Amino acid sequence: MTNGVKPTKHECKAALNAVGDALYVIGGKWKLPIIVALVDGGSKRFNELQRTVKGISARVLSNELKQMEMNGFVKRTVYTQTPVVIEYELTGYSDTLGDVLKALHEWGSMHRDKIRGKGVGMLADDAPSRLQAASV
Repeated sequence: MTNGVKPTKHECKAALNAVGDALYVIGGKWKLPIIVALVDGGSKRFNELQRTVKGISARVLSNELKQMEMNGFVKRTVYTQTPVVIEYELTGYSDTLGDVLKALHEWGSMHRDKIRGKGVGMLADDAPSRLQAASV
């Protein structure tokens, strides 16, 4: 894969594990919309986030925020005034997603154009892809 040299089984497994970890952390229906909501508005309270991310339930938002906090993307701040106020904001670590999201955007746009231009039947150089062949 790199410079025409076939990776070892160990290198391949390590690469797949790393990609799997990345997809686990940012994958799913809600994580990216939550990140976008926090980028656009800075720190937000829970209910404000729920209103901003259309269609997300309180339970799902709570679980997503816990996972994002556990992975270092979101900081939860509790203000012990009356009433108690809890705010969520992105951490500096979330900035490391910039290049990843840019690459996903570029690939997704290219893929969408390719699908629209050629149709779903033939993706790459008029030959069936492995994914298509496996799903037949």
